[in-house]
Amino acid sequence: MNAVLENLRSRPPRHFDNAAEWLHALGGVPLERIVFDPWPGTATEADLLLWIERDKRLCELIDGTLVEKPMGYWESLIAIALAARLSIYADEHDLGSVSGADSTLRMSSSGRIRLPDVAFISKARLPATSNPIPTVSPDLAVEVLSEGNTTAEMTQKLLEYFESGTLLAWVIDPKTRTVKVYHQPGQSTQVLNIGGSLDGEQVLPGFSMAVAELFRKLPPME
Repeated sequence: MNAVLENLRSRPPRHFDNAAEWLHALGGVPLERIVFDPWPGTATEADLLLWIERDKRLCELIDGTLVEKPMGYWESLIAIALAARLSIYADEHDLGSVSGADSTLRMSSSGRIRLPDVAFISKARLPATSNPIPTVSPDLAVEVLSEGNTTAEMTQKLLEYFESGTLLAWVIDPKTRTVKVYHQPGQSTQVLNIGGSLDGEQVLPGFSMAVAELFRKLPPME
């Protein structure tokens, strides 16, 4: 992960010798997810907010390029189920706030705007600004994988989260009914299957949720 992060930091912003380099910098996402209006490399935070608020299309802003977030019905059910449980727990224990997939958060490590599917920000770190795009990374970042997500894309996101202050990340895979638990770069990754339980650890002390509950409403695996 550290090697990927150094590559992100060292490359000149919005300057590439060819399209292959540009696509690689975006995490190798499918071309149909890349927005061409405004033209890649020229998009601003105002453009991002316009797409989200007016057109109701979730995008992330990566070095001046708008990249749509893939999200389907089943992925949305998983995210909402988890967000509901987290929100109730956080409110009951006065720990902080939980937000959903339209949360526009600027990563201090990269300047990129990311939209985690579920985000928990502790009370002490909640933004003290009305800016619609605060510079803050979730204490807990959750991503629900969709068909259009790539491994490189998810690696970039995790690096940006942790380098910006995230302490815990859960990557949920509906296809395999598993959850990968990430901590700081270089630490081991835990894989939870259908019989495991999510643990809030030091981020949400005492929080627990059976992995099976995340997939309860999904149709049987083929």
